[in-house]
Amino acid sequence: MKRQEISVEKLLGIIEEKDRRIAELEQQVQWFMEQMRLSKRKQFGVSSEQTKIEQINLFNEEEETHNLAISEPQKIEVKAYYRKRTRLTTDKLPEDLPVEVIEHKLPEKECICPECGSGLHTMGKETRDELKIIPAKAVIVRHIRHVYSCRNCEKTSDHTPIVKADTPEPVIKGSFASPETIAHIATQKFMMGSPLYRQEQEWKQNGIEISRQTMSNWLIKACENWLEPIYEEMKKRLCEHEVLHADETVVQVLKEPGKAAQSKSYMWLYRTSGEAKHQIILYDYQPDRKHIHPEEFLKEFSGYLHADGYSVYYKLPEKITVVGCWAHVRRKFFDAMEALPKEKQAMSNAAKGVAYCDKLFHLEKQFALLCPENRLKEREKQSKPIIDEFYDWIRKLNVLPKTHLGKAVQYAQSQRKYLERYILDGRLEISNNRAERSIKPFVIGRKNWLFSNTPGGARTSAVYYSLVETAKENGLNPFEYLSWIFSQAPNLGKPGYVSTFADFLPGRMKIPAKVFIPQSKRTEPEKYAWEEDE
Repeated sequence: MKRQEISVEKLLGIIEEKDRRIAELEQQVQWFMEQMRLSKRKQFGVSSEQTKIEQINLFNEEEETHNLAISEPQKIEVKAYYRKRTRLTTDKLPEDLPVEVIEHKLPEKECICPECGSGLHTMGKETRDELKIIPAKAVIVRHIRHVYSCRNCEKTSDHTPIVKADTPEPVIKGSFASPETIAHIATQKFMMGSPLYRQEQEWKQNGIEISRQTMSNWLIKACENWLEPIYEEMKKRLCEHEVLHADETVVQVLKEPGKAAQSKSYMWLYRTSGEAKHQIILYDYQPDRKHIHPEEFLKEFSGYLHADGYSVYYKLPEKITVVGCWAHVRRKFFDAMEALPKEKQAMSNAAKGVAYCDKLFHLEKQFALLCPENRLKEREKQSKPIIDEFYDWIRKLNVLPKTHLGKAVQYAQSQRKYLERYILDGRLEISNNRAERSIKPFVIGRKNWLFSNTPGGARTSAVYYSLVETAKENGLNPFEYLSWIFSQAPNLGKPGYVSTFADFLPGRMKIPAKVFIPQSKRTEPEKYAWEEDE
């Protein structure tokens, strides 16, 4: 009997161990399934993280449709009518484009009425417009400088004065590169993402032999001589603002001293916020991701800094107040929701977390047209109660820390101090999406040129990206802007030219009209991180 009892105890122990092992394996399988679903969505699904705010009925309809920026409508009776729905399009041609007119007329011998044989006259015209693209063409600009002397002095004096006509200084002395050529190479690489080896092939198709090494030398030399002083002026103006955004991304540099070619370097980004009249976007290359780099770059800055949850920003001096990003919170809850099976997503706690974030962003759209003072009041009145409710909700959740939902909850809790700061000032924003959008052109370009050869080349790229993206943000044509800089900067201070490097900054009156993008009055609506395409 005793022997049987021992056997039963052993069997119960074995069963208990098996049950524990099965539960552990089931948890692992669930984790792997979540990873697989997320991986499939990222690889094959749409990149948009957009969801319907009505997915979970957390808030009533009146709050959802309320818009503070729209005035109270007056009661007007309008007769109902129907019209055919047309396709929305943003295609538009500038009104100041040159027009090439081609008239199509009947030959004089055919201008006879087919009925009575009398002459025909023009009773009207039908017009059809086409956009004609003329590929870029290369020409040689030959500067001939006249040198003058006095014939009388040649005959009667032992000294003959020599007078030379004024000519503009070249962008690079001893080189046949023009301002337009360097500007074209720069915009092709840093705006269109075309590496120098592709441009080399393009030049060859036009019978022009210019090596990628020569183009690289032109870009670096022009940057050192003329763009770096402008970059320093822009940095000085940037740090005078009270609200900034920051972000960083990896870049590979092959010949970094003391580092392997496969190691990571970083491109940091700093930019002005929506409250700035003239936007400034600056890139800064650094060999690593330590906090000393933003600390050094922003040593003259004092104010609010929007950033993601990266810990180095929290090591900055006390004069810099770091503001968290709600888009990152939402993204983590969204990933937790997407990791679940389709039938469980809608009513999950992850979806509820997304809905809380959506409501906060929805309110920000309502506050968009308000002045900072009124926006601050509305945030305190409407946004703060939702934030408090959100944190009360996640505090009561009982989730495993290593699950996607657990990580989302932990991130939200650890970042609460920084996430709530956007309601302290009406000039602040709910997310760091401005910085993410501004660093995206560099990320897209990196997919094409892959790496930088030297740290000097990476620093040059940072300066060019800074000027190109700043130009785009301020309605300037990057090619025309760089061409104007390269023609003006070598002749700084001469009559007819700008007097200081500060005159090249956006917003200065010295910038000519041709540098501005035609019809650039239309502004793009604010986008959130989950609404952007890869």
